[in-house]
Amino acid sequence: MKRDRDEVEEGNEERNKMEIVWQTPAHPAQKQDYIFHNGKRHVRPYYFEFVSHVNKRWEGKTIVDLFAQEFRGRSRDYYVSAVKCGRIQVDGENIPVSYIVKRCQKISHFLHRHEPPVMAWDVEVLQNEPDVLTICKPASVPVHPCGQYRKNTVLGILQAEYGLAPLYPIHRLDRLVSGLLIVAKNPAKADIFRQHIEAGLVQKQYVAKVVGVFPDAEQVVDANIDYNAREGRSTAEVGISNGDTTLKGKAACTKFTRISTNGIYSIVLCEPVTGRTHQIRVHLQCTGHPIANDILYLSDDVVSRSTLGTTADRAASLSGGSPETSCESHKEEYKYCSEDFSIDPMCTHCPNLAPNGYDGHEEGLWLHCVRYTGPEWVYECPYPDWASLT
Repeated sequence: MKRDRDEVEEGNEERNKMEIVWQTPAHPAQKQDYIFHNGKRHVRPYYFEFVSHVNKRWEGKTIVDLFAQEFRGRSRDYYVSAVKCGRIQVDGENIPVSYIVKRCQKISHFLHRHEPPVMAWDVEVLQNEPDVLTICKPASVPVHPCGQYRKNTVLGILQAEYGLAPLYPIHRLDRLVSGLLIVAKNPAKADIFRQHIEAGLVQKQYVAKVVGVFPDAEQVVDANIDYNAREGRSTAEVGISNGDTTLKGKAACTKFTRISTNGIYSIVLCEPVTGRTHQIRVHLQCTGHPIANDILYLSDDVVSRSTLGTTADRAASLSGGSPETSCESHKEEYKYCSEDFSIDPMCTHCPNLAPNGYDGHEEGLWLHCVRYTGPEWVYECPYPDWASLT
């Protein structure tokens, strides 16, 4: 017991020495939070409090076992040190490494947060109406906070650079997809848009750059989509359920029309009737004309993520720790400057600006949202440069 008390007292002394401002989700992004380097938008590393509550699966574990088993992005030794110095607390109090957690307790993890960089393209405002904002979302930027991304998001950038907040996105675009994003400025307007979407009154149009000469006639793909969250990849299921086989995926339908072709690539108009994860991407694969830079769906023979490691699509789903290191990833070639941020001696990412495992050669998909149409409203976004084959 004395040893445990000594550990807690040492942690309190160490915590009192640190002149650190711990951020929470309530702290808005600021212009000065961003560093632009080699065509990428980085976020200046900052101290952040992650909060979670003990669930049934965690109950009865020691605090160190809990973190080592549930958040494997950091080593067990790191979690031992974090508990001893007060960076992991329970109900706002320092605890010893042998502490056993109880149901519903609040666990705080204070850490030096490094967000993955995104491409340094602007988040362009297309229309700024009293109740609605439309923007052209750049590829590589997630819409809202998720996983390792908080400030390097569309909502974070709009707040930092335009002072626009709070905002309520009424639909989503995958992080690697670009184009039209409609955002409501108040909950009432957001509810109206969502009612239109849920009632099937909204039509969506995308353009994609695909491999080969796409057929001239309209193509309709009606194939169930089965999304594997672990692998971050969808598969299409074609057929009819019977007594021997049952389709696991959700019903999905997409219409495709060729806009142009140069004999090597084609620009295709994509009109999803439903909205499943990776629907357009996997349905284009079904036609034999996948998106030309879509590594996940260019081939059926994609190496499992459990073997390959992290790919671009998975980065947004990772949270609390470092992503797995891809065997083909490249280290971010950024040289630390003392004016940019302070090195934290406990941080597992310092002195690098980007988090460990970040693949610096990531690019956006050739998939772009161009139009949303609803009852008595239409919003559009310009076509991207890659949609011209001349």
